[in-house]
Amino acid sequence: SSSQKCDFETDLCQIFPKLNLQPGWIRRNGQSGIASPYSDHTGNDTAYFLSWPSEMGSSSATLTSNVFLPTEKEHICQIKFYYWIGQMNATLMVGLREHSEDTIKNIWQDSAEQQNQWIANTITINSTEKYEV
Repeated sequence: SSSQKCDFETDLCQIFPKLNLQPGWIRRNGQSGIASPYSDHTGNDTAYFLSWPSEMGSSSATLTSNVFLPTEKEHICQIKFYYWIGQMNATLMVGLREHSEDTIKNIWQDSAEQQNQWIANTITINSTEKYEV
């Protein structure tokens, strides 16, 4: 019944606190001229999104959400997002770390066979304990 929308227009949203944003991630729009994409998923070149430039030289980067409460039948958690993978041999993964575990369980991934275009995805999360995505 309640949802949070994160569009990165004014900040990093409440979902991704600044303390959990690894160096290298940048909040930018298509007008920055850095590299593709040159607009968001709606074609708006002034809209903001998060980007990990390939020239950063690192092989991986992580975004970590705030802690979410356990899900139940009446209150499910769905995360809808748009993503763009612009280089070969790149993989985007979504992981789940439950409160009692130190490990991250991979719950979704894509290697983007359809490169250089925005792709929409929705993930439903079921957890009986507090978790991070």
